[in-house]
Amino acid sequence: DDDDPITLKSNFIGSLCETIIGGRYGLTPIQKAIIDRCVRLVYQPYMEHMAQINSVSNERITIAPEYMPTLIDFYGLLLEQPEPEAQNIALSLELYCTGSLDTFAHKTNVKTSKRFVVYDIKDIGAGMKEMGLQICLDSVWNKMITNKKKGKRTWFYIDEFYLMTQKECSAKFLQQIWKRARKWNGIPTGITQNVEDLLRSPEARTIIQN
Repeated sequence: DDDDPITLKSNFIGSLCETIIGGRYGLTPIQKAIIDRCVRLVYQPYMEHMAQINSVSNERITIAPEYMPTLIDFYGLLLEQPEPEAQNIALSLELYCTGSLDTFAHKTNVKTSKRFVVYDIKDIGAGMKEMGLQICLDSVWNKMITNKKKGKRTWFYIDEFYLMTQKECSAKFLQQIWKRARKWNGIPTGITQNVEDLLRSPEARTIIQN
């Protein structure tokens, strides 16, 4: 459901975990269920806070970054779950939550309220490139939703587009953005010189057909 932010967030975190955990067959049904449970638990206080704010505010507030849970909070909830699968997911995420690659595990210090925002993942490092890409795309998607509720359009450009479609997880995430963007006043545009490489991706072909 595009109107349920928790469902969207659960799908995103699931995709992120699938990228990190890897494996030939993706996440198991048990892993998906545990991730969905923990996402809903970790966002419950935040959603209650947002409902309380909007109950006394004349202006509908769609996001409160200072109260938003982090990947570390999600990791902590995984450790509290009784299933051994939850412990395995947490172990796979440890490097990115409390380890040396914890760049995206904390509250952001990037100001995204400007009219023109650029995400550059060129120097992010091979170990975090796909994860970083998905987090940037999720940030763009959240901005698109916020702008829609303000009656604004979001122009979204991706340079070297074919590179973004080489990994299945990020390609599928982009495919979903392209399918949903029009409904949310989004105008996504891919820029590439490598059309042949782009056409090798089923997700990219679907995007073009859209």
